[in-house]
Amino acid sequence: MRARLALLVTAVSVLIVIAFLVPLALLLRTAAEDRATSRATANAQSLAPVVGTADVNTVRLTVEQLVAESGRPVSVFLPDGTVLGTQSAPTPAVELAARGQSLTAETADGREVVIAVQGRTDGITVIRAVVPYDEMTAGVDRAWLVLALLGLLLVLIALAVADRLARTLVRPIGELSAVSHRLARAELDARVDPSGPAELREVGGALNHLAGRIQELLVQEREQVADLSHRLRTPLTALRLEAESLRDPQDAARVTDAVDGLERAVTGLIRQARWHTRADSAAVTDAVATVADRVAFWSVLAEETGRRVDLDLAPGPLPVNVSTDELAAAVDALLGNVFAHTPDSTAFAVRLVPAGDQVVLTVADEGPGIAADSVRRGASQAGSTGLGLDIARRAAQASGGRLELGETPGGGAAVTLRLGSPKP
Repeated sequence: MRARLALLVTAVSVLIVIAFLVPLALLLRTAAEDRATSRATANAQSLAPVVGTADVNTVRLTVEQLVAESGRPVSVFLPDGTVLGTQSAPTPAVELAARGQSLTAETADGREVVIAVQGRTDGITVIRAVVPYDEMTAGVDRAWLVLALLGLLLVLIALAVADRLARTLVRPIGELSAVSHRLARAELDARVDPSGPAELREVGGALNHLAGRIQELLVQEREQVADLSHRLRTPLTALRLEAESLRDPQDAARVTDAVDGLERAVTGLIRQARWHTRADSAAVTDAVATVADRVAFWSVLAEETGRRVDLDLAPGPLPVNVSTDELAAAVDALLGNVFAHTPDSTAFAVRLVPAGDQVVLTVADEGPGIAADSVRRGASQAGSTGLGLDIARRAAQASGGRLELGETPGGGAAVTLRLGSPKP
């Protein structure tokens, strides 16, 4: 923007300078020509009294003296054809002046001034003074150079003023852009110092108000989520008491483990909402241990619903750049979708293998398949919350990977999580 403003002002300044200086330069040249012509005319007219009354010798001496003083060719054509002063053949202008008409004409050597003098008894005498081109243009080149330098100086001054003005506009805009990027990076305390023209100050104030409003809304949202999560503590406590009252130790342990996992998830949610913390980006988890643990948990339900589980885990450990809680939530979301969206007795497979600098987790089932847009947050095929695949997608992206949707050879769904591994 700064360069464009400078270019615009430069173009306008150049046009203005040309519009004023070109006519002025032409006027200077015309004035120089007129001055030279006026001097030549005055010299020729000064000879008229002498030519009209004096004898030939006196006229000759006077003309020669004028030629020596003025430095320009001056000729006197007598009626008998005699030429006094600078020798020159009669020109068409001289022949016209011999009929009694004075005039100025252009020649190859410059401009000639011819004056018809009457009064001699033998006829009309013609005085011819020549103005060379060098005399007509004397000083014009220097004047044009001065005008050119003046025009260049004016353009440079306009450019400097335009650049200073552009900086007063560009700097506030740059600050607005920087604060916008900081807000986009979740630096909600970023504020702009309104400056520049009134319009930009108004935009800066509006951006500060927007940032403050966003911060208020996020605080309210986090407080509501934290309060809602905290309310889950009571039913969790009741569920734990019920689990402890089960007679079968295995059932009690299994339900207690589930309650523990749910309580950890609730605790993490409260921490995230209250203290604005996300899963540690530097956390590293053994994917083999986490996936094996979650598959073992869901295998109990799979056995009760008649589902066959094929588990293929590469030898561990396989570290990935995601926290244990996030990876467990992602695996639970994928396996939970299998149970929620496929009929009982539908088999599914879980496969975890390394692939270069990534670890690939694939959950495939033999159900009816999955729509391509189901990964969109809130999208659901069976009236659920539509957050399961989004949770898995965010876990994969947090590790530096991605989520992919596909199909099995039998038409079932195949969800692949590509999880980033820490660099060696």
